[in-house]
Amino acid sequence: MDALQRLLYGFPQPAPHKRSKPVEVLCLGLPRTGTESLSVALRTLGLRTYHGWDLVFEPDGSKLQHCTELVRRKYNGARDGDVQITSADFDILLGDSQAVVDSLPVFFAPELLAAYPDAKVILNMRPDINAWYRSIDKTIVQEVDQSWTIWGMQWFSAEIYWLYSLYLRYGYPGVFHSITTTDSIQRNAKWVYRDHCNMVRGMVPKDQLLEWSVDDGWEPLCKFLDKPVPDEPFPRTNTPGSYAERADKLVKSRLVQCLRNFTLTAVTLGGITTALVMWWQGRIQRLQG
Repeated sequence: MDALQRLLYGFPQPAPHKRSKPVEVLCLGLPRTGTESLSVALRTLGLRTYHGWDLVFEPDGSKLQHCTELVRRKYNGARDGDVQITSADFDILLGDSQAVVDSLPVFFAPELLAAYPDAKVILNMRPDINAWYRSIDKTIVQEVDQSWTIWGMQWFSAEIYWLYSLYLRYGYPGVFHSITTTDSIQRNAKWVYRDHCNMVRGMVPKDQLLEWSVDDGWEPLCKFLDKPVPDEPFPRTNTPGSYAERADKLVKSRLVQCLRNFTLTAVTLGGITTALVMWWQGRIQRLQG
């Protein structure tokens, strides 16, 4: 299965990266806890910030495939019953980013803490767990996992195949402890949220940890990071700047790619089917003659 997967959707392995700047901040909150606003805030404070969805905007899918394989290695189990993911594995994805937000912290919080032990840790949270649950159910379950369009697109685009695998086939089912994304989130999301927060609290020294929500704004964040408070409102949006425009362009380009690949596949299969039918009809005629 792996060989066929690589044949149909595989990319070359991404090159190793030698880091020139240390990772300073790990934001270990789960999705839908202000990760996009937090990433914009950290960039405003001068930190080169890696948001999980940066993977989507890579020019090719090699890093997306690499991240998917790390997630699969962790949640589907290694052959020796253990998994070791190192800073070298992460640096391929992060480059020289100084702060990390969203997807990687969701999937690899303990591994990131071990890989970058000197980093400060922000546990971005949402005070109302019921509001958080409604948000994650709407955005991930209803709008993504239950979309037949996205399910169909994955088979005709290598990038979407790895993206679908990363989040919906391995990542979210692994994080939320069930077989499918929908089942795992709808059954387990709230207790996983509480356990995740308690795990981070237990692993990080108190003087290295900030529990924070978007409502807290600039002051505690800047104090924790030893940064001056910017003279502008705190960003409170899920799609700041050109992010929505970039995402829209990406989806449209990938959709065009899917349609092209689907057409090529349909034409090829149609040609093969026609050839087989003509061959079979000719064989029947020869036998009857």
